[in-house]
Formats: sequence, C-alpha cells, structure tokens
Amino acid sequence: MAQRNLVLYIAASLDGYIAAESHNLDWLFEVDGEDDNGFSKFYDTVDTILIGRTTYDWIMRYENGGFPYIGKECYIFSRTIKGENEYVKFTDEDAAPFIQDLKSKEGRNIWIVGGGELLHTFLKENLVDELMISIAPVLLGRGILLFMDNDFRTRLVLTEMNRYNQFAELRYNVVR
Repeated sequence: MAQRNLVLYIAASLDGYIAAESHNLDWLFEVDGEDDNGFSKFYDTVDTILIGRTTYDWIMRYENGGFPYIGKECYIFSRTIKGENEYVKFTDEDAAPFIQDLKSKEGRNIWIVGGGELLHTFLKENLVDELMISIAPVLLGRGILLFMDNDFRTRLVLTEMNRYNQFAELRYNVVR
C-alpha cells in the first residue's frame, strides 16, 4: 500500500502572506480567478483535512457557523479545545506521530488548510510531501506569513504550473 501524501494547498500574496494583519482575506477575493481556480479537482483528491485553531475559528466566522468540509475527516489542532463536534475532532497530539499514523492508514491525500504555525510544525518535522501554492498578484506588505522564520531547510522540486486568470499555481514536491 502506498503511503498517503500530506499536501499544502493554499493561496498567498506575491510577497508571501496568507492573510492581512487582521486575518482578513478580502484581498484574495478581489483577484480575478478562473472558475474555482482548480479547487474542485484538488478537493476530490482529499479525504482528510488538518486545520489550525486560528484558521478554524476564522472559517467558522466567515461561513457564519456553517462548515465547508462536510464529508471529510477533519482534525483541528488546538491547545485548549478537546473532544469533537459533528464535523471535526480536536487534537493536541504531537504532530509527527499523529501525521505518521494518518499517513499509514488507507485513504487519499491529507490537506493542510492552514495556518502558518501548523505548516511550520509539519515542515520542521519533514512531514509535508507536496505544496500547491496559488500566487495572487497582490503585495500586502505585512500580515500573516506563509512561511515562518526557521532554522531548517526544505528542498523542493517544481512539478507543475497552472494559470487561473490572475492566479499562478505552483506545485512542488518535497525532496527527501
């Protein structure tokens, strides 16, 4: 059985931010895309979703309490909330053993929705297999960075490029 992939699929400004300072994403929705910018195609490859607590809270506010990932197995990484609700399971487990266990189970890709702190942990532990980053033609100047300062190096190989009107999607595999 092939091991499942842990995939980052995210949009960022050209200067590397995934959100404005106030966690605002209005800038992203002002960019002209094409259809759903390849989201449906990607989403069909996923059966498990990982979300950081701050990103989860933002999603729940943005969706007015609705949950957009119904039908997928969803885990929220939180230091304070435990348990589960009808859509998600909250966990504070260590990233490496948790992800290793998920990867060893039969299934499809595992999607890192966000945010930056969660991605940083997964990259540091060498758990990420693929990065799909849609670059928006916007310079934010400040906000929440996609990649945090770190003391490790991750080598990537570019495997695909797609254009969705004003978005440039770059797809990388992590070199092991």
